[in-house]
Amino acid sequence: MGHGEGIREVAWLDCAGSGQVVVEGKYAYLGHMDPPHGTSVVDVSDPRNPRIVWEADIPTGLHSHKVRVANGIMVANRETHRGGSAPDGDYVGLRIWDIADPRHPREVCRWKCAGTGVHRFTFDGRYAYISPEMEGYVGTIVLILDLADPAHPQEVGRWWMPGQHVAGGETPSWKGRNHRCHHPIRRGNRLYVSYWYGGGVILDISDMGRPRQIAAFDWSPPFGWPTHSLVPVDFPIAGHRWMLVADEHVQPLDPDLSPELPAGLWMVDITDETRPIPVGMFQLPELVGTSSPLMTACHQPVETITDTEVPAAWFASGLRVIDISNPLAMRQVAWWMPDVPAGAQRVCSNDVCVDGRGLIYLVDRNRGMSILERT
Repeated sequence: MGHGEGIREVAWLDCAGSGQVVVEGKYAYLGHMDPPHGTSVVDVSDPRNPRIVWEADIPTGLHSHKVRVANGIMVANRETHRGGSAPDGDYVGLRIWDIADPRHPREVCRWKCAGTGVHRFTFDGRYAYISPEMEGYVGTIVLILDLADPAHPQEVGRWWMPGQHVAGGETPSWKGRNHRCHHPIRRGNRLYVSYWYGGGVILDISDMGRPRQIAAFDWSPPFGWPTHSLVPVDFPIAGHRWMLVADEHVQPLDPDLSPELPAGLWMVDITDETRPIPVGMFQLPELVGTSSPLMTACHQPVETITDTEVPAAWFASGLRVIDISNPLAMRQVAWWMPDVPAGAQRVCSNDVCVDGRGLIYLVDRNRGMSILERT
């Protein structure tokens, strides 16, 4: 049943572990962490009794842990899994379905790319903003696909961090794939893009064929954690514009960098978007000053922020609801700790979504989905 403060459990669904949950209408869509589980559709019209109504498998060597839904189209990634590779005759990239009937998705396209495939991405119903590996580049880059005809996606633009395009004569100044596109999020004519140990960038996509960098920042080092997501706040606070930047509590750039300050959530002033200014950081007080096991602290906040209370998936620390109304002093106002799933050693809350009813959906990367409400 779990336990917490300011949160009540509506239901728990026993399902394969997930990397992402997206809710549209009366259906939740899950991207699963481990094969053979690929993508699931869950009927949540009665949130007290969620029911899986459709599932797609994926072969060993790949996973499909991210999914997006808009405009009657469902898009899921295909990425190599834990050092695996695509089986002979298979592929990495994207799988696209028509979901006019969400209970019976109809596959319309398999979009293929190179290397490890596609990691995180967003989709607005027309364009997909993805993080694929492409021939001639080191690490994933930013790619914009037009899905006006979802059966025939068309590339309209790409951007990469200078140094990635080795086939074009560039030489990276970092090790391996340390600087790579992790997660592009669109608002208006801007893309907010996390770039792992390369920090983050804000891109102007007024001309999608020629994305242009407006700003960049990188705080690893002095901090050791990779930059996971740049999430714009969709309303002003104190007359200023903001974004939340989530660092991910996974392998640090250098074990000697900030070992007793686990990854957290930054509040960044982007009123002058050419100069992002970090003004505050939220971290669980009980984690500060101790060297926590990896995947204990911050992972991912909700990606659409319309309220000053922001739910965030906090890995082994469950769900944390953070009040950002005072950007200089963010604070926790509610929390929820699910039970440890069967077969796992601890909780691993990976992603969170809020539906139109205000219900909170929290998935564990090992097993299960919690449907919660604020009390």
